[in-house]
Amino acid sequence: MSHNLITSLTLHAVDWSIVGPALIAGLLVLATHVPLGLQVLRKGIVFIDLAIAQIAGLGVIAADALGWEPQGWAVQGAAVLAALAGAALLTWTEKRWPDIQEALIGALFVLASCVGILLLAGNPHGGEHLKDLLVGQILWVTPGQLWAVAGLSALVLALWFGLGQRLGRAGFYLLFALAVTASVQLVGVYLVFSSLIMPALAVRNAPPGRQLPLAWGAGALAYAGGLALSAMLDMPSGAVVVLMMALVCVTLSSLTRKRLDTPAPAASLE
Repeated sequence: MSHNLITSLTLHAVDWSIVGPALIAGLLVLATHVPLGLQVLRKGIVFIDLAIAQIAGLGVIAADALGWEPQGWAVQGAAVLAALAGAALLTWTEKRWPDIQEALIGALFVLASCVGILLLAGNPHGGEHLKDLLVGQILWVTPGQLWAVAGLSALVLALWFGLGQRLGRAGFYLLFALAVTASVQLVGVYLVFSSLIMPALAVRNAPPGRQLPLAWGAGALAYAGGLALSAMLDMPSGAVVVLMMALVCVTLSSLTRKRLDTPAPAASLE
């Protein structure tokens, strides 16, 4: 038994030819998701990314059910159109029922999930497709995917920081849909949610001017550490990165809280 335990804990060398592109993919996801996540937390619509990501995934599943090429432009178009339709619906519901928007987002996520499961029910590889959608295949990203996401990320960031509040409600949902559609196919739903929410939660007590760089730094550290650790332990990368993200962000949140709670030194009476 002890021999099996030691064997199971054997560390493997990190192959950076595989881990490197995966890390770049994670950094590209963080580039757009950290600022969007800070805004999501302020607006109180935390589960929007889960809903939009699931709807984008539903577009991919529907395209696969129609027999379209998995990595073809038609599938990407189906994912984008599905996400934009979901964003348009959420824009409308926020105008009509703003007091229950979070509940409606959760209901939309559940509905999209169930429709996806039904579409995969007759597929012999349905379980594997669902796992890929949730956990992602970050270690197997291709250079073509990275270039495409890099271009989209640059566009989203330029619009976000260039237009700011002038984007309005509809513009925010549009950018959100575009960013999530690309990232969910790179890293999966779980890492999309973690990248969006955990760094934002970690820096909520930090000074406003430091929140963005601190959140980016925490996310980058989590991806680098999680991917390296998963390679060394030969464990699923997506799950390890999510756990590393939680560890890094809880630590950062604790440090920023302690800094705020530390009383200022008393003024000298001399």
